[in-house]
Amino acid sequence: MKTDYIALSGRMAEALPDLECVVDRAELLLDKSQQNGDDDYLDGVALNLHGFYTGVERILEDVARTVEKTVPSGSKWHQELLLQMSAEINSVRPRVISRETRYCLDEYRGFRHVVRNVYAFKLIPSRLQELTTQLRKCYQSVKADLNEFMHFLNQAAGEEDSADEKRDEA
Repeated sequence: MKTDYIALSGRMAEALPDLECVVDRAELLLDKSQQNGDDDYLDGVALNLHGFYTGVERILEDVARTVEKTVPSGSKWHQELLLQMSAEINSVRPRVISRETRYCLDEYRGFRHVVRNVYAFKLIPSRLQELTTQLRKCYQSVKADLNEFMHFLNQAAGEEDSADEKRDEA
């Protein structure tokens, strides 16, 4: 368990900069679309919004698989995963994401479904703009929650204590 938690924390830390890059790209492409009046950039915006949620979901699946040893299944597993991650599991782990983070992620979960099932040229530009405008705030919430959870993982694995001991010895 100790090494599983350390490895999970490391994977989470590696994924966060990629999520930020996706946020940056979505904002940049929306800006280009608005500056140039070129809706073709919106395809890239949609792809990055999709990528944001998919990236977060991969992290949450990894937590469920590593810590709880169970990932929801069935037709509503995406929604159930968000609920599972926003719930504290007594004697196992604290919540991974806050309720507020779950709400913002649920918007991107729903949009991910739309992107997978609708032609890009049929996406609504104002909805893309709305989701992109809210994206950085949602990312910041995700990042804060995941950093807090990584702290829990490191403490549970004894990493925080050994790091403190090494600093004290130096």
